[in-house]
Amino acid sequence: MKIVVTGAAGLVGQNLVPRLKARGHQIVGIDKHAANVRILRQLHPDITVIEADLASEDGWQGALDGADVVVVGHAQIGGLVEAEFTRNNQTATERLVEAIKARGGCRLVHISSSVVNSAAVDWYTETKKAQEAYVLASGLPTVVLRPTLMFGWFDRKHLGWLARFMQKTPVFPIPGDGRYARQPLYEGDFCDIIAACVERDFSGGVYNISGQERIDYIDLIRLIKQVTDARSQIVTIPVALFGLLLRTYGLVDKNPPFTAKQLKALVTPDIFEVIDWPGIFGVRATPLREAMTETFRDPRYSSIVLEF
Repeated sequence: MKIVVTGAAGLVGQNLVPRLKARGHQIVGIDKHAANVRILRQLHPDITVIEADLASEDGWQGALDGADVVVVGHAQIGGLVEAEFTRNNQTATERLVEAIKARGGCRLVHISSSVVNSAAVDWYTETKKAQEAYVLASGLPTVVLRPTLMFGWFDRKHLGWLARFMQKTPVFPIPGDGRYARQPLYEGDFCDIIAACVERDFSGGVYNISGQERIDYIDLIRLIKQVTDARSQIVTIPVALFGLLLRTYGLVDKNPPFTAKQLKALVTPDIFEVIDWPGIFGVRATPLREAMTETFRDPRYSSIVLEF
């Protein structure tokens, strides 16, 4: 099958490409991030990779010709500028869908997010809601997957960044008491679900894909420390102080890996639906500790760090 993956040089894409290759599919990856595109090309010189901004540039549309499935994986996850979320989550998606429809259409696997069910209100949440609604209203055969917080190879924003930070600092701060329930989803499992949706038609379905194991944030950090053999001391600090530190850091880093808005989302009490996705999609749910070990100790990919 010919599979086009947007956001192919990001977290989902970089994890998905080797798994789709192993299944024998023809892959075209599209992404606008130059440095991460170079990494994708170096790792997979046997696939077609197009560096392009879906929101404004042209020239990539021809890559959709003959596509059997498009995996809609591009997204603006973090940042300090609202317009970037609108541009990358909404405008880019609208242009992509219109280009697909102009070629007669094909099946979509849309990577949405669990935040569409979240109590949090922020730029990421609101633009992801709009993005999903637009795709569902497009008339194209679509399956929607809504993952929770993901971790895995190439994780530059979430647990991967936290693990690297833990290796560099003697003290690792936790906001409040750290008792915020998380349902982390292993990227390897999620990519197996995507591959199942590529090879079988789940169109019309909307699936909330949560980690099968619930864990408090502070215990998750302790697990990362154990798996990576970090020596950092974990300490709890008031949420307000943590937020002040983040805002101060944002003054010197215009694209910080963690923002005050994300802190608010972190401490928002959200418990997401857990469905039997192993049974639905025919994939194995990797135990959390095993998944963490694969993430941080894999000899091929664990040392590769994507740019923000």
